[in-house]
Amino acid sequence: MPSAARGAAATLARRIGLDGYRSSEVALAVSEAATNLQRHARDGALLLRVLRTPDRAGVEFVTVDTGPGIADVEAALSDGVSSAGTLGIGLGAVARLADAFDIHSLPGKGTVMAAQFWAREAGDGPTGGTTSVASGLTRPISGETSCGDAWAVRIDEGGPETSRSSSSGAVRGGAYGTHSPGLLGSGPATPGTRSSAGSGRSSASSEPAVLVVLCDGLGHGPLAALAAEAAVTAFRRSTARHPEPLLRDIHGALRGTRGGAVAVARIEPARGRVLYCGIGNVSGVLLGPDSRNGLLSAPGIVGSQMRSLRTFELPWKPGGALIMHSDGLTERWNADAMPGLLRHTPAVMAGQLLREAGVRRDDAGVVVVKGDW
Repeated sequence: MPSAARGAAATLARRIGLDGYRSSEVALAVSEAATNLQRHARDGALLLRVLRTPDRAGVEFVTVDTGPGIADVEAALSDGVSSAGTLGIGLGAVARLADAFDIHSLPGKGTVMAAQFWAREAGDGPTGGTTSVASGLTRPISGETSCGDAWAVRIDEGGPETSRSSSSGAVRGGAYGTHSPGLLGSGPATPGTRSSAGSGRSSASSEPAVLVVLCDGLGHGPLAALAAEAAVTAFRRSTARHPEPLLRDIHGALRGTRGGAVAVARIEPARGRVLYCGIGNVSGVLLGPDSRNGLLSAPGIVGSQMRSLRTFELPWKPGGALIMHSDGLTERWNADAMPGLLRHTPAVMAGQLLREAGVRRDDAGVVVVKGDW
């Protein structure tokens, strides 16, 4: 695994235009992370993917493992500390090579680590990466390489009825753990109130908002993946700014496919609210430091049997996060079992949720939106 990961990381870095020196740093950091997985985890997986902004691209790796965990993360990141059998650079050096780095470890359960690498000029230090409003992970059912779960995020800049695409989850190739042996595998939910946007005609905010979709294509394999891809494409192309009209656009796009369970949310920090509309078995949770509120979806199949839509509204609280996941994650996860989860980046949060609640008998997908922006 470490050798394959090192080669794949170097190839990916060169492909997006990172120079030879930066590509070698990416490969070194990824190899160290992969060797740690091999040496210490009972089970582990490594994801490599490209991150894009309007004017540049970077490489991100995410590792997820079940194993002993790290009892003292701060000490493990100190200079001169290196796990036996690794290249000897240690996690502290990996963190310094990365432009953005985050790690969350639960002793006795496992560790999730994420790092971003962007282009640097000669002699430059870390650039600080890019602010991640949202991140997510997908993983196919055991035995498949295509995943029927997909997610996407876009920014509504506010003002006139237009919006632009910002970032999206990988529909194909965005799965981690495809070739790895099985990874692992709550408080009461409180319904939200009916929103004034229930008809999809609520006035648009002049302030920026975030729109997010999660689709679970029916079944598994390539046909489920095609349905999920159609949902994400419709979400990106639609000019709608609210969950209900977006779901109608996705419903039309999924006709002729297997269809799926789909949920769409709109987060408006300036108004301090979340609007949520879902059809089928997609779970939505607003997680706060001292609260967990469930977001309801109606029965049906988008693309086939979609009854009247309802949008629910809940308050958006600073320091919280919106989590949406398919039924490839059990709803019985408990944030209290993952101390400090909300202090971490969306990518690390998504990894911990997938490690904690993911099941192998279904495709799994999770997306996390957090922070004040």
